[in-house]
Amino acid sequence: MRRIIVLLLLPILLLGCGDRRSGDVVDIAIIGDPAELGASGLRLGPVGQHVRTARAQGLVRLDETGQVVPAIAERWIVTDDGTSYIFRIREFDLPGGERLTARAVRNSLRDTIERLRGTSMGLDFGKLRDIRAMAGRVVEIRLKSPMPELLQLLAQPEMGLAVGEAPIGPMIAVPEDGAVRLAAMSPEARGLPRQPGWEEMVRTVRLSAVSAQAAVRGFADGRYDVVLGGTLSDFALAEAGPLSRGTIRLNSTIGLFGLDIRGQNGFLATPENREMLSMALDRTALIQPFNIAGWNAATTIVPDAISSNGQAGDDRWAGQTIEQRRERARAAVTAWARENGELVLRIALPDGPGSDILLRGLAAQWGEIGVRLVRITGDGVRSAGSDAAVDLVLRERVARFGGALWFLNQFNCTVTRGVCSEDVDFLVDLANNAPDPAESESYMAEAETALEALYPFIPIGAPIRWSMVRADVEGFAENPWALHPLFPLSRAPI
Repeated sequence: MRRIIVLLLLPILLLGCGDRRSGDVVDIAIIGDPAELGASGLRLGPVGQHVRTARAQGLVRLDETGQVVPAIAERWIVTDDGTSYIFRIREFDLPGGERLTARAVRNSLRDTIERLRGTSMGLDFGKLRDIRAMAGRVVEIRLKSPMPELLQLLAQPEMGLAVGEAPIGPMIAVPEDGAVRLAAMSPEARGLPRQPGWEEMVRTVRLSAVSAQAAVRGFADGRYDVVLGGTLSDFALAEAGPLSRGTIRLNSTIGLFGLDIRGQNGFLATPENREMLSMALDRTALIQPFNIAGWNAATTIVPDAISSNGQAGDDRWAGQTIEQRRERARAAVTAWARENGELVLRIALPDGPGSDILLRGLAAQWGEIGVRLVRITGDGVRSAGSDAAVDLVLRERVARFGGALWFLNQFNCTVTRGVCSEDVDFLVDLANNAPDPAESESYMAEAETALEALYPFIPIGAPIRWSMVRADVEGFAENPWALHPLFPLSRAPI
């Protein structure tokens, strides 16, 4: 019992003495809603995801580079057919006195996945067959068909384990004046061997959720060592801010950055007309004002590198110049306007200078084919009162894992408010349940082809995620998922 009390109090003691040693606290500002610092449940924004990752690890977790590393599971194996993942967990006493067992882990995973039903992430577990607690310290996850991305999915913040009220770690959080202070739990409190001198190595992390303007200003004033959660809408603030040179860090992400088709009447009622809007865009020119090196444009929903059907996005309008594409689009818009009047589309964009720049580019390019844009303030849905008042809505979402399944599930009819197809959803379901990998891949390719032909989304390119980091900060790295775990920023070696 004495050991339990000491392990429980150690992080609190660290939190209490954090400011008494120079450099003992790293102050982080994350752009977002302060209410998310204490968010519970499974529908988390970026702020809630970062806090959840620190407070509740899963079987595996992501390190600062975005790689899957052991967490509660100390190791695992995958069967030759790819349908069974067998994890050996670290079975130990939690600070609250409860035992972290294979059965407790299984129950937590089952409960979380059940609660994810009705979300796109719940759909991502469509290949799951069963979760079993085996003898001793072993948990087995069985799949209907192989899913190489399973470990990446299990490492998501929402998959952090919950066993009663006991903290799972790797950090303990304490609210503080609108912020959260997080201290790394000692190795022995997490079922790892004691490491001499560990306490002297680590530092406390203090996380504040603020507006983009406050984050950039606070970084310039020296209040924050790191700024996280930047998007395209607020990128211009960072680029123009003091001390920006050498401190802006861009993630090379994959995901969805483009415009959802919300209006399904009038010109937008047919896939052919929706294609006209997509083909008229010069995507590189849209992003050129942001001066972002290495950014990747996209004309398809699923990136070429992970596409199931092997069709390169660059070949979508092969052999046609942007002028020729716009000539085709202009003819379609002119024909429609002759019968219906001027084509006016209502677009919803987040507030921010980056959105203003994007809007100007879209308005200019589509203006060349006869389309006039009207902006709906903010995200469009709240301000307009109903989806019917919005035709196009910006979607800028980073992928959870690098598989075509994630992209297809974003447009499933049970979760999207835009254009969708139950036939596509049915093909994805067939792919999930097909035991033969070749058959599963065939269904996925068919689903992808059908979704692309539907034009439910106008792709622009890779999502833009930026951070600001001081040169002396350790434990930060760019990664494809734009999720920056707080534990490495504590300098904890294990």
